[in-house]
Amino acid sequence: MACVLIVDDDPFLRDALAGVAGQLGHTPVTAATIREASAKAATHHPDLVLLDVIMPDGSGLDFLPELKALSDPPEVLIVTANSNEDSAETAIVNGAWDYLCKPASTDEYRQQIQRALRYRRERREQKASAGLGAFRRDDIVGEHPELLEALNLAVRAASGAMAVMITGETGTGKELFARAIHDNSSRRSEPFVVVDCAAIPENLVESMLFGHERGAFTGADRRREGLIRKAHGGTLFLDEVGELPLSLQKAFLRVLQEHRFRPVGAAREVASDFRIIAATNRDLEARARQGRFREDLLYRLASFTIHLPPLRKRLPDLPLLVDRILRTVVRRDNLPAAHVSACFLKALYSHDWPGNVRELFNTLELALTAHPGVGELQPAHLPTHIRVKAAQAKVHGEAQRDLEAVSRQMLKSDALPAWPTFKHQALAAAERTYLVRLLGSVGGDVDRAVSLSELSRSRLYTLLRKHGLRPKAD
Repeated sequence: MACVLIVDDDPFLRDALAGVAGQLGHTPVTAATIREASAKAATHHPDLVLLDVIMPDGSGLDFLPELKALSDPPEVLIVTANSNEDSAETAIVNGAWDYLCKPASTDEYRQQIQRALRYRRERREQKASAGLGAFRRDDIVGEHPELLEALNLAVRAASGAMAVMITGETGTGKELFARAIHDNSSRRSEPFVVVDCAAIPENLVESMLFGHERGAFTGADRRREGLIRKAHGGTLFLDEVGELPLSLQKAFLRVLQEHRFRPVGAAREVASDFRIIAATNRDLEARARQGRFREDLLYRLASFTIHLPPLRKRLPDLPLLVDRILRTVVRRDNLPAAHVSACFLKALYSHDWPGNVRELFNTLELALTAHPGVGELQPAHLPTHIRVKAAQAKVHGEAQRDLEAVSRQMLKSDALPAWPTFKHQALAAAERTYLVRLLGSVGGDVDRAVSLSELSRSRLYTLLRKHGLRPKAD
């Protein structure tokens, strides 16, 4: 028996859908508003949510990420009469199981509920049988729900032979995931061959992938086995596959289909039995629409996709990552053990980490190697740009607290100031809060601050002097 949460402002439809769920042997729970649905989702832990888009207190599409962020996120079926392509795309991208347009028949609702719950049951069974605990994660550290979801997909990928596409920003650990899939697969004892498509000169890509015979071109003084052949029996990992030259994509598509290819200058084809895993930080669908990536190759590579979340979305994993990285660097470089202070960790939280885990590793590695034997890392051991972000966050927090303090004073009847006094205090606090955020958003650049705030340069400087703030030097 499953719990089905029905979120719709139409009482007749709520009752009808509750009846369908009950007839199927499930427990229906209903909500007429997003606020009510949020409370019931937290207490009833639904397995399936039937979610309307247009609600009295907000959009169901805006509520969808909250549902998917629950510790055990339910399947979500969007049910709406106001359907359009954009909302359907938003729903699926944000994790909806499917999208159903009103009006729909009772049979359609019944079938969708059964399918969604069957999918959920099978997914849980796969997780239980595959056992994430038995999956060798090695350096993949973290417990954030989005990371665990990616790991669960990696478990499924390791047990199969399908092509896998790993997407995510630079530095999110795409190669780590590819290696983990290989190391947990039946090909684990065979080679794992990395092809960095962004690092190979375009005039050498064909030779490096397919290999060449001696004398095939100027400088080919000996026969060379290509990377595809070296991956025979194992896994071929195409890192940044979006950089693969368009001229070679058709030939590579044939290799994926036939697992046969002809080295440059060779008379005969050779075979290679390999499993393909590709990775990219680009939107390959957009590149395909622009004619910069073959659509048929994309579909072949992306039959099973794993998306890795950026570090800024899983900041609660920072302590685990910091601990693992410090121990790795200390052991690798034979350095004295070190730990981080609370202030150091707080400074790390203030940074948005555009380079993701790779940037974090480099930052901690630099802090350790530049200050060997320090024992406890402090904010002063961090690069200047991170320390600046931490200082700005601290100032912004203080300015915000000043503004909130003024507001709290107003609520104290025994300390309520005269209106002119309160107005002056509130305006001063609001001015300072705005200016601190303004300088932080533009990095202290006066020209950008003037443009963004629409203040004159003289007025901006007057306000900065009034609040004791300074932009960066002109």
